[in-house]
Amino acid sequence: MADPKLGVVVIGRNEGERLKACLASLHGVAALVYVDSGSQDGSLEYAAGRGIDTIALTSDRPFTAARARNAGIRHLMARHAGIEYIQTIDGDCTMAPGWLDTGAATLRASSKVSTIFGRLRERYPHHSLYNRICDDEWNVPIGAAESCGGIALHRAATLSAAGGFNEALIAGEEPDLCLRLRRAGWSIIRIDAEMGDHDANILHFAQWWRRTVRAGFAYAEHVWRNRSGSLPSWRRQAARFAFWGIVLPAMIVGLLVILALVGWSLAWAALPLLAYLTQFLRIWLRERRRFPYPLRMAALTVIGKFAEAYGALKFLGVAVTRRKAELIEYK
Repeated sequence: MADPKLGVVVIGRNEGERLKACLASLHGVAALVYVDSGSQDGSLEYAAGRGIDTIALTSDRPFTAARARNAGIRHLMARHAGIEYIQTIDGDCTMAPGWLDTGAATLRASSKVSTIFGRLRERYPHHSLYNRICDDEWNVPIGAAESCGGIALHRAATLSAAGGFNEALIAGEEPDLCLRLRRAGWSIIRIDAEMGDHDANILHFAQWWRRTVRAGFAYAEHVWRNRSGSLPSWRRQAARFAFWGIVLPAMIVGLLVILALVGWSLAWAALPLLAYLTQFLRIWLRERRRFPYPLRMAALTVIGKFAEAYGALKFLGVAVTRRKAELIEYK
């Protein structure tokens, strides 16, 4: 029997068969809304044909996940007065059987917890190393967490009190919300339960690169907006890719210029490159028991710092020129 106090917001854009699987996994949920961000693959029509409440976002404002989730949350709370808990889920995910009951029961028993999430798994981790990396990302430690991803169960009242998701963010809207919730005294918890699966479908290097660029953009914007009050793990990550992707390359270029001016051999500039080699070997040693392709994993980790740094520079360009950020899509 559907829980009358629980609703689900599904968001999507051209998810096709993935959306069908998502909606099928939510069979029996009475308070369900699908929010579409300009799909051209019949997603909106499919959801409406199944009798699901639908919202089609207009193109007069940028499409963002935050905007879509807020629209769905407002719709549920306006149409279902008794809603106390809201699950947000993306159209490329499916919900695990029993998760909604488990999650709602956990929130009922935890008065200081605003948001909970469980184990999200990548649907096809063996299709590519990129998918395997995603599966590893979802597996965060059980217990108190700094933040969550887009697939999580929230108290409706705390979402409203916090002002919902920041619609100006093209990525990183979840950590931004969690930061505000924690400042208000609420906790974010990962529990030991299966929550669902996600279909990243990252099969090519170019897709992985764009996704990593988007991550760098999000890290930079979060730290820029919140300064010393930003999430510690996000500050650390921003510092890492700033060093490996910006500071060290700048030092190498500067050394090349100095060597050229004084007439010394440019071969001396190769010395700082040993730092990258050392980092590569360190990561390889760490990952060789966790991943089937540790050399590739080490290479992607080192290369990823350049992608994140590029994303951060993209954000700085947007911030300085005060332009609106454009979505960075990888599918």
